[in-house]
Amino acid sequence: MSIRKRIAAAVAVALSAVTPVSGHASEDVAVNELVTKPLQEFPGKEVLMITVTYAPGAADPVHRHDAHGFIYVLEGSIVMQVKGGKEVTLSPGDTFYEGPHDLHIIGRNASKTVPARFLVVLLKNTGAPVFTVE
Repeated sequence: MSIRKRIAAAVAVALSAVTPVSGHASEDVAVNELVTKPLQEFPGKEVLMITVTYAPGAADPVHRHDAHGFIYVLEGSIVMQVKGGKEVTLSPGDTFYEGPHDLHIIGRNASKTVPARFLVVLLKNTGAPVFTVE
């Protein structure tokens, strides 16, 4: 199965578990794969780069990536938190990191009127799912 199909399947499963946030349904989260690259110098590892767009009021379910995740906000503002960490509100140009053992407990658009878009770079095991819902 291609990485694009694996992402689509993982997102569909995760989003089916999300309840509406402030009147916005979970389908208001869009994921777009930009590139996947195996890392020959690190057998069994790959980099996946995606963009995520949150519609106004949209949110992710509680999940984990089992990867090193680097987030860079492109547009709007997002709220992020991993278990044991502080809740942070990020604006364009801000970054966030999630480790392979982190549980991502908050991921949502900070605005109920403006979309938010961010870039995610994941260093993960080759073929591993993008994320799993807890």
